Amino acid sequence: MANVHHSYKNRTKPNRTGRLNREPDHEPTDWEGGFYPITIHFSEDYPSKPPKCKFPQSFFHPNVYPSGTVCLSILNEDSGWRPAITVKQILVGIQDLLDQPNPADPAQTEGYHLFIQDVEEYKKRVRQQAKNYPSLV
Repeated sequence: MANVHHSYKNRTKPNRTGRLNREPDHEPTDWEGGFYPITIHFSEDYPSKPPKCKFPQSFFHPNVYPSGTVCLSILNEDSGWRPAITVKQILVGIQDLLDQPNPADPAQTEGYHLFIQDVEEYKKRVRQQAKNYPSLV
């Protein structure tokens, strides 16, 4: 299991613990301060096939299925996946997806509807979720 540590920073580089932290050149987001657990499963067919990335069940986000599976184009073996994609690129893609959901590819009804119809309530739910997954640092 890995953790996606989401801070207000934009460029990503590994720190000495192996977590990805972003460098300070970006505005704070509603996801800031959360330390989101994610499981990355690599099949025997990796890197020919993408890994499966999952947050905990019921993770609130328009592009995360109720099962926790992340819906991200670069993880789709039929369209966006390339064997040259690195684990770092996957984690950065997931961090970016948290900040910028893709309404064209919803995976969760509640998250999608709030993101489209009630942005303030969506942001409130995101901030609450960040509190549910507090940073360890």
